[in-house]
Amino acid sequence: MYTRAESSAVASRFGSRRWQPVGYWLATAAVAGELGLGGIWDTARLPFVTKLVTHLGYPSYFLVLLGAWKMLGAFALLIPGRPLLKEWAYAGAFFTYTGAIISHLATGYALGEVGLLSVMAILTVLSWALRPPSRRAWRQAPGAPLVRELATPVASRSGRAD
Repeated sequence: MYTRAESSAVASRFGSRRWQPVGYWLATAAVAGELGLGGIWDTARLPFVTKLVTHLGYPSYFLVLLGAWKMLGAFALLIPGRPLLKEWAYAGAFFTYTGAIISHLATGYALGEVGLLSVMAILTVLSWALRPPSRRAWRQAPGAPLVRELATPVASRSGRAD
């Protein structure tokens, strides 16, 4: 009952929701592509990547660990099902990008050099926010009370104080 009214209100306010799958897949493809390619580069320890990571103050073996996790995260975002695994992959990608931003700023890199990292962090959040219900870990079951109704005290739901 609430879901239908809310989704029609969103659709009427922002126009058709047909853009949502397109936005989701564009953002997800960008994030998964960067994670996958970046993971390969990290694992291969390309010279320019190794130089960057050591300048940031991390040991070179960190690249293998980070690269493996990036490739697994890219895979998790693209496979069907496994919504809880996707939640972990989104968290890992967000931590990776925001941690890289902080590392760059803390070691004296110019503010302009964190632009791409900021875009990737935003795309990660966008992909997470636009994901379809089948890719969400916590779904609202049809006919179930809304979470906000369950969060209210029993007294206010029953009309009497317990």
